[in-house]
Amino acid sequence: MLTIRSLLYVALFYIWSVFWVLLISPLMLGPRRWMVNSWRIWSAVLMGLLWLVCGVKVELRGKQFIPKGAALIAPKHHCMLDVFAQFAWLPDSCFVTKKELMWIPFFGWYAWKARMIAVDRAGQATALRKMVAEAKVRFAGGRQLVIFPEGTRGEPGVPGDYKPGIAALYRELDVEVVPMATNAGVHWPAHGFKRRPGTIVYEYLEPIPPGLKRAEFMRILQERIETASMALLPL
Repeated sequence: MLTIRSLLYVALFYIWSVFWVLLISPLMLGPRRWMVNSWRIWSAVLMGLLWLVCGVKVELRGKQFIPKGAALIAPKHHCMLDVFAQFAWLPDSCFVTKKELMWIPFFGWYAWKARMIAVDRAGQATALRKMVAEAKVRFAGGRQLVIFPEGTRGEPGVPGDYKPGIAALYRELDVEVVPMATNAGVHWPAHGFKRRPGTIVYEYLEPIPPGLKRAEFMRILQERIETASMALLPL
């Protein structure tokens, strides 16, 4: 039954996504904010289907820490749901994403329209400077910049390898960072299609104020994310 329900959800995921991608194509001619807001609907439907078909509920905690203006969001990363769940809650999200994803038809076009930040991971120092410059522009517009500090998806209960990009943005932008914990990988694995019933929790944590030294910032960031994420795992 788990396999059947999971396969059904995967099918509905793509059917709904293709339908929505085609439906919102006229928004390419409108304001950027229309495109960003449209993803909120797409995300909400996907999470509703996840509960209806697979018995996986998505719970949001720490609502008081969700920023209304410019801020850095640093989520724990387990699965694809970590990405589109943010669209449902953040007022004006902007993601740091791999440059290669911008080549995907429709996705890349819409990401460009929404002014996401594409990073060439092979570019190293040059890519980092470009990311910081673009982030400053997005912050001037009061957007919430989402960057996964581990850079890639990991397994529940396994501390990730935190990359330097988040520290560079924290230093150069001089703004608070809002960590986010999750147990998503327990119910939506990084690899494979099975969706296991239960509750996925996304918990926004107390913001880290600007101005800390790099080492202290990275220590606090990792400690808060990993400690809170471990606390969400089943005993």
